[in-house]
Amino acid sequence: MKKILYIFIVCCIAVVGQAQEMRRQPDLQTADNTFFDPTRKEAKKQDYHFGVEYRLEVGYTQPQQRTDNYTYPDMYLHGARIGATFTFLLPLNFSMQTGLLYSLSLGNNDQHWRSQTAATVQEEYIHHRVLQHNLTIPVRCFYTIPLWKKLNMFFYAGPQLHIGLAEVDYMQLHLSEGTQQWLQSQGVPTEKYDRLRTDELYRTNIQMGLGGGFEWDKYRLQAGYDFGLNNRVKNKTIAEQQMWEWGWYVAFSYRF
Repeated sequence: MKKILYIFIVCCIAVVGQAQEMRRQPDLQTADNTFFDPTRKEAKKQDYHFGVEYRLEVGYTQPQQRTDNYTYPDMYLHGARIGATFTFLLPLNFSMQTGLLYSLSLGNNDQHWRSQTAATVQEEYIHHRVLQHNLTIPVRCFYTIPLWKKLNMFFYAGPQLHIGLAEVDYMQLHLSEGTQQWLQSQGVPTEKYDRLRTDELYRTNIQMGLGGGFEWDKYRLQAGYDFGLNNRVKNKTIAEQQMWEWGWYVAFSYRF
């Protein structure tokens, strides 16, 4: 009788333990008749995650020096720009970009003067060939629109600080001796010189830019226009002399 009682108690314990074990087991079969694998790491979908993107940028740039008098005639420069940018990802497809870019540009124009010695009215001129070295620090706010797979379209706006390293003017004089002497007496340079080292122009130029472009995976093509906000003339040869530097560019960048 005792043996039967012991066997009955052991069976009850086994049944209760099995029931507890069955309650602990997850339901491996899902609604679509597939089985859940507890060892598989499910991908978590996230609309936003903070991060930083690093890009190498190279492009073509065309600055324009705009003025309202003959002392600084309008000049278009053509050059190349290269540098690195850092993009901080923000929610809602926004991002902020900054970085450091170096540009080398070359431009030329003719500055006309009236002859001081000719018996009749005659125009003489100085041919300017300007080589410009600049650093640019942009601060751009981007908004990205996904189009298809890895193809995105984006727009941006924001200021940038233009810092002049050198702006060397290589001159060719087409002047009579009398006109050249008069210009020198007025403090107008007639030899090769750096416009920044002589304090003729401010080194800094604050610009506001607008632009956009397209992005495919790690590659980006963008273009924009930058409006100069401050007068660059520091020492005026002529009263109320002013000059602004605007410009546009097109660039290709690669994300690491």
